[in-house]
Amino acid sequence: MLGLALTCGLVGLAIGLLLFVALGCPGAALRRWLGFRSGLMARTEKPLFRIAYTLYTRTRLGYIFHKKQLKKTRDYYPSGHSIVCSKVINGVKILPVPILTDNYGYLIIDLDTNVAVAVDPSDPLIVQACLEREGATLEAILTTHKHCPILDKETIKVGNLRFQAFLTPGHTVGHVIYVLAGNPPDSPACLFSGDLIFLSGCGRIFEGSSSLMLSSLDTVASLSDETLLWPGHEYAQDNLMFAASVEPNNPAIFNKLDWVLHQRHDKHCTCPSTIGEEKEYNPFLRTHSSDLHDALEIERDLDEDLTSFRSRVLEEITKNKQTSVKVRGMSKVYFT
Repeated sequence: MLGLALTCGLVGLAIGLLLFVALGCPGAALRRWLGFRSGLMARTEKPLFRIAYTLYTRTRLGYIFHKKQLKKTRDYYPSGHSIVCSKVINGVKILPVPILTDNYGYLIIDLDTNVAVAVDPSDPLIVQACLEREGATLEAILTTHKHCPILDKETIKVGNLRFQAFLTPGHTVGHVIYVLAGNPPDSPACLFSGDLIFLSGCGRIFEGSSSLMLSSLDTVASLSDETLLWPGHEYAQDNLMFAASVEPNNPAIFNKLDWVLHQRHDKHCTCPSTIGEEKEYNPFLRTHSSDLHDALEIERDLDEDLTSFRSRVLEEITKNKQTSVKVRGMSKVYFT
């Protein structure tokens, strides 16, 4: 049965990609396929994801599909999916770059030298246009997913910019986050988190386990509360609505949700938040919280060590999130 499911999944993925390319838009046929794929992924997610990811990243078909996605979203969002504002911190300019329907890449520019670093620049045309507007020269590209090997806690220096890389497997085995060093207290550090963590959310566990993801999330939690969080997706509204359903007596969730709703009403970007804020309302960073345990009605076993218990709490949150996504009829690859 598993072999049949994998075969059907691969065929379904290929059909979906071909439909997208042939028809030029998702359409009803592709939406129906997405619904089929979503149900299948629930049963065979890890092996099917590896096949689909390989097909998407290493084949001509996947490349064509990606190019069609980029073209469609450029046409649909000529000014980007969100209105962004740059932030200048101690001579460094950080500019979110809206890509596709909800992705963010980032340009980090040293204003003294106009040297720039790009994080996850998945649409080169948009990133190049931003560079030209800013009059900056691109010197390095940092990617958060499966790319060139890098050492955990390795320091990357580009001009006056200094980043530290952290290996954070869980979403994918090779996931990496980057922390741009600040100069506390005047200029906080900046975390470019890719798909590890979003505002009030967490990346889906595709190639890891709950315990592995917990370790990666603890890396984030160990950063200073003032650290600015720049995530890879605009998922804030849905994430906070889910957090409210999990922990309905947490006022921090509703305070942040009210602000996010105002921002998104006019399509404004919700980045950045801070690690300190995330600890107050992001359920994936609150696995230690007794309030969250009570809300989930989950208790630690007498012979259960704390890390194992927190991993079990994370599994419960993840399960609730999967249910929430299915109930809303959503089929995004990442948690929203």
